[in-house]
Amino acid sequence: MNGMNEIRLSGSGGQGLITAGIILARAAVIDNAIVTQTQSYGPESRGGASRADVIISDKKFYFPEATSFDVLLALTQEACDKYSDDLKADGILIADSSNVKNVSVMDSTIYEIPFTNIAMEKLGSVLPTNIMSLGFLVRKTGVVSEASLKKAVKNSIKPRFHEMNIKALKIGFKLADKE
Repeated sequence: MNGMNEIRLSGSGGQGLITAGIILARAAVIDNAIVTQTQSYGPESRGGASRADVIISDKKFYFPEATSFDVLLALTQEACDKYSDDLKADGILIADSSNVKNVSVMDSTIYEIPFTNIAMEKLGSVLPTNIMSLGFLVRKTGVVSEASLKKAVKNSIKPRFHEMNIKALKIGFKLADKE
Protein backbone atom coordinates (compact mmCIF):
# COMPACT_ATOMS: atom_id res chain seq x y z
CA MET A 1 0.00 0.00 0.00
CA ASN A 2 1.20 3.51 -0.68
CA GLY A 3 -0.37 6.93 -0.69
CA MET A 4 -2.27 7.55 2.52
CA ASN A 5 -3.50 4.70 4.72
CA GLU A 6 -5.92 5.15 7.60
CA ILE A 7 -5.86 2.26 10.05
CA ARG A 8 -8.02 1.63 13.13
CA LEU A 9 -7.01 -0.95 15.73
CA SER A 10 -10.05 -1.59 17.92
CA GLY A 11 -11.25 -3.79 20.75
CA SER A 12 -11.55 -3.43 24.49
CA GLY A 13 -9.30 -1.94 27.13
CA GLY A 14 -6.54 -4.25 28.28
CA GLN A 15 -6.00 -5.85 24.84
CA GLY A 16 -2.96 -3.67 24.12
CA LEU A 17 -4.39 -1.78 21.16
CA ILE A 18 -2.95 1.58 22.20
CA THR A 19 0.47 -0.11 22.45
CA ALA A 20 -0.06 -1.71 19.04
CA GLY A 21 -0.97 1.70 17.57
CA ILE A 22 2.18 3.27 19.03
CA ILE A 23 4.29 0.40 17.66
CA LEU A 24 2.75 0.75 14.19
CA ALA A 25 3.34 4.52 14.24
CA ARG A 26 6.97 4.02 15.36
CA ALA A 27 7.53 1.52 12.55
CA ALA A 28 6.18 4.08 10.08
CA VAL A 29 8.57 6.72 11.47
CA ILE A 30 11.49 4.26 11.07
CA ASP A 31 10.33 3.87 7.43
CA ASN A 32 10.46 7.70 7.07
CA ALA A 33 6.70 7.99 6.48
CA ILE A 34 4.55 10.88 7.61
CA VAL A 35 2.46 9.54 10.46
CA THR A 36 -0.03 10.49 13.13
CA GLN A 37 -1.40 8.29 15.89
CA THR A 38 -4.44 9.04 18.05
CA GLN A 39 -6.20 6.94 20.65
CA SER A 40 -9.40 6.72 22.58
CA TYR A 41 -10.69 4.47 25.31
CA GLY A 42 -13.79 4.30 27.46
CA PRO A 43 -13.88 5.33 31.12
CA GLU A 44 -13.07 1.77 32.16
CA SER A 45 -9.44 1.12 31.28
CA ARG A 46 -10.15 -2.62 31.14
CA GLY A 47 -13.19 -3.94 29.34
CA GLY A 48 -14.41 -0.63 27.89
CA ALA A 49 -14.07 0.18 24.19
CA SER A 50 -10.55 1.03 23.07
CA ARG A 51 -9.11 2.13 19.75
CA ALA A 52 -5.92 3.47 18.23
CA ASP A 53 -5.92 5.19 14.85
CA VAL A 54 -2.80 5.48 12.73
CA ILE A 55 -2.49 7.45 9.51
CA ILE A 56 0.57 6.55 7.44
CA SER A 57 1.32 8.61 4.34
CA ASP A 58 4.07 9.34 1.85
CA LYS A 59 2.68 12.90 1.39
CA LYS A 60 1.72 15.70 3.79
CA PHE A 61 -1.81 15.59 5.13
CA TYR A 62 -3.60 18.26 7.10
CA PHE A 63 -6.25 16.52 9.17
CA PRO A 64 -4.71 14.34 11.91
CA GLU A 65 -7.81 12.26 12.65
CA ALA A 66 -8.68 9.16 10.64
CA THR A 67 -12.23 9.32 9.23
CA SER A 68 -12.56 6.59 6.61
CA PHE A 69 -10.47 3.47 7.14
CA ASP A 70 -8.43 1.45 4.69
CA VAL A 71 -7.87 -1.19 7.38
CA LEU A 72 -9.91 -2.07 10.47
CA LEU A 73 -8.62 -4.54 13.03
CA ALA A 74 -11.45 -5.58 15.36
CA LEU A 75 -10.61 -7.79 18.35
CA THR A 76 -14.14 -7.67 19.83
CA GLN A 77 -17.70 -7.94 18.50
CA GLU A 78 -18.54 -4.49 19.91
CA ALA A 79 -15.61 -2.90 18.03
CA CYS A 80 -16.53 -4.69 14.81
CA ASP A 81 -20.17 -3.56 15.07
CA LYS A 82 -19.24 0.01 16.02
CA TYR A 83 -16.54 0.72 13.42
CA SER A 84 -17.17 -1.45 10.35
CA ASP A 85 -19.43 1.24 8.82
CA ASP A 86 -16.37 3.55 8.67
CA LEU A 87 -14.40 1.07 6.57
CA LYS A 88 -13.91 2.03 2.91
CA ALA A 89 -15.73 -0.18 0.39
CA ASP A 90 -12.38 -1.51 -0.86
CA GLY A 91 -10.95 -1.68 2.67
CA ILE A 92 -9.70 -4.63 4.70
CA LEU A 93 -11.40 -5.94 7.84
CA ILE A 94 -9.31 -8.17 10.08
CA ALA A 95 -11.53 -9.69 12.78
CA ASP A 96 -10.47 -11.84 15.74
CA SER A 97 -12.93 -14.72 15.28
CA SER A 98 -12.21 -15.85 18.87
CA ASN A 99 -14.42 -12.90 19.91
CA VAL A 100 -16.08 -11.64 16.72
CA LYS A 101 -18.81 -14.10 15.76
CA ASN A 102 -20.87 -11.94 13.38
CA VAL A 103 -19.37 -9.84 10.60
CA SER A 104 -21.76 -7.74 8.52
CA VAL A 105 -21.89 -8.42 4.82
CA MET A 106 -19.73 -5.84 3.05
CA ASP A 107 -17.68 -5.32 -0.07
CA SER A 108 -14.44 -5.12 1.89
CA THR A 109 -11.87 -7.90 2.03
CA ILE A 110 -12.52 -9.80 5.26
CA TYR A 111 -10.10 -11.99 7.23
CA GLU A 112 -11.49 -13.87 10.23
CA ILE A 113 -8.66 -15.34 12.31
CA PRO A 114 -8.94 -16.63 15.93
CA PHE A 115 -5.93 -14.56 17.14
CA THR A 116 -6.79 -14.79 20.86
CA ASN A 117 -7.21 -18.57 20.75
CA ILE A 118 -3.97 -19.00 18.76
CA ALA A 119 -2.04 -16.77 21.19
CA MET A 120 -3.30 -18.85 24.12
CA GLU A 121 -2.54 -22.15 22.38
CA LYS A 122 0.91 -21.28 20.95
CA LEU A 123 2.22 -18.77 23.52
CA GLY A 124 0.30 -19.66 26.68
CA SER A 125 -1.07 -16.13 27.04
CA VAL A 126 -3.62 -13.84 25.42
CA LEU A 127 -1.36 -10.82 26.02
CA PRO A 128 0.55 -10.96 22.70
CA THR A 129 -2.70 -11.12 20.66
CA ASN A 130 -2.20 -7.43 19.79
CA ILE A 131 1.29 -8.05 18.35
CA MET A 132 0.23 -11.22 16.51
CA SER A 133 -2.68 -9.43 14.83
CA LEU A 134 -0.39 -6.48 14.02
CA GLY A 135 2.06 -8.88 12.33
CA PHE A 136 -0.83 -10.27 10.28
CA LEU A 137 -2.00 -6.76 9.32
CA VAL A 138 1.47 -5.63 8.24
CA ARG A 139 2.19 -8.79 6.21
CA LYS A 140 -1.19 -8.45 4.44
CA THR A 141 -1.05 -4.70 3.76
CA GLY A 142 2.64 -3.71 3.64
CA VAL A 143 1.79 -0.37 5.34
CA VAL A 144 5.21 -0.52 7.04
CA SER A 145 8.24 -2.73 6.47
CA GLU A 146 8.48 -5.88 8.57
CA ALA A 147 12.04 -4.96 9.63
CA SER A 148 10.78 -1.62 10.99
CA LEU A 149 7.91 -3.36 12.74
CA LYS A 150 10.30 -5.77 14.50
CA LYS A 151 12.52 -2.85 15.53
CA ALA A 152 9.50 -0.89 16.82
CA VAL A 153 8.32 -3.91 18.85
CA LYS A 154 11.76 -4.24 20.47
CA ASN A 155 11.89 -0.48 21.19
CA SER A 156 8.38 -0.35 22.67
CA ILE A 157 8.11 -3.44 24.85
CA LYS A 158 9.91 -4.32 28.08
CA PRO A 159 12.96 -6.54 27.38
CA ARG A 160 11.55 -9.48 29.36
CA PHE A 161 8.64 -9.65 26.87
CA HIS A 162 10.74 -9.33 23.67
CA GLU A 163 11.01 -13.05 22.95
CA MET A 164 7.27 -13.76 23.34
CA ASN A 165 6.29 -10.74 21.24
CA ILE A 166 8.76 -11.48 18.43
CA LYS A 167 7.33 -15.04 18.37
CA ALA A 168 3.82 -13.54 18.23
CA LEU A 169 4.88 -11.33 15.31
CA LYS A 170 6.26 -14.33 13.42
CA ILE A 171 3.05 -16.30 14.04
CA GLY A 172 1.08 -13.31 12.69
CA PHE A 173 3.26 -13.29 9.54
CA LYS A 174 2.74 -17.05 9.04
CA LEU A 175 -1.04 -16.73 9.50
CA ALA A 176 -1.09 -14.01 6.82
CA ASP A 177 0.84 -16.28 4.42
CA LYS A 178 -1.79 -19.03 4.88
CA GLU A 179 -4.74 -16.71 4.09
